[in-house]
Amino acid sequence: MVDKISNTNDNLTIAGLSFKSRLLIGTGKYNSFKETRSAIDASQSEIVTVAIRRVNLGQSPDEPSLLDFIPPEQFTYLPNTAGCYSSDEAIRTLRLARELLDGHNLVKLEVLGDPDTLYPNVVETIKAAKILIKDGFDVMVYTSDDPIIAKQLEEIGCCAIMPLASLIGSGMGILNPWNLEIIIDKANVPVIVDAGVGTASDATIAMELGCDGILMNTAIALAHNPILMASAMRKAIESGREAFLAGRMDKKPYRASPSSPVKGLIK
Repeated sequence: MVDKISNTNDNLTIAGLSFKSRLLIGTGKYNSFKETRSAIDASQSEIVTVAIRRVNLGQSPDEPSLLDFIPPEQFTYLPNTAGCYSSDEAIRTLRLARELLDGHNLVKLEVLGDPDTLYPNVVETIKAAKILIKDGFDVMVYTSDDPIIAKQLEEIGCCAIMPLASLIGSGMGILNPWNLEIIIDKANVPVIVDAGVGTASDATIAMELGCDGILMNTAIALAHNPILMASAMRKAIESGREAFLAGRMDKKPYRASPSSPVKGLIK
């Protein structure tokens, strides 16, 4: 198990890069690039994910580019393979991203299994991860909440494991906290919940379990007030992290414990 409390400055470290924020933000589904930037500012996130197949990073020179609103010199871009259903698609997409972002190697790999659930195809994911890591990429990988698969992806060389809490865009929160705890307990790389967070309490619970961070998009972008939700998520993650580091009291089923001492009472 990683000693997650030994880092005195408590920064999140991924592939040798250090970040103060443990909230990673997606850039899709917003009404405009301007709204995207406002939400990111409210979240104080330092890592932004970009779906290369859906967002213009210069591929379409006649259209607005995300780079104009979220400069790479101010944020760490995390190109992802959203919409890819095979290892070959994912590999081609991330090689294109490296060209568009001048040799950028930190990427998020996801290979989906079907368009209805967007559940990961772990066989194709493992295949792609092996090739990308051999090709010099630092791979953060979206996967199921299967502890065995998560460990295999770490052993392959992935720099962060990103298990789902529930289906992408579902907002259902953490459906299997026990599997997440096993993954966290066995991991020697950061564990970042990816998919399923719907509101601030979901984010807090994930952090209290010991997750190193959370990646979210839909929960913020489709909130009635995305800017306010981004701020709420930032606070929720900070609160959950502090609670994890503080160490919660032991649970005592069927046994009460008075808040005030019972000895030495004035009679």
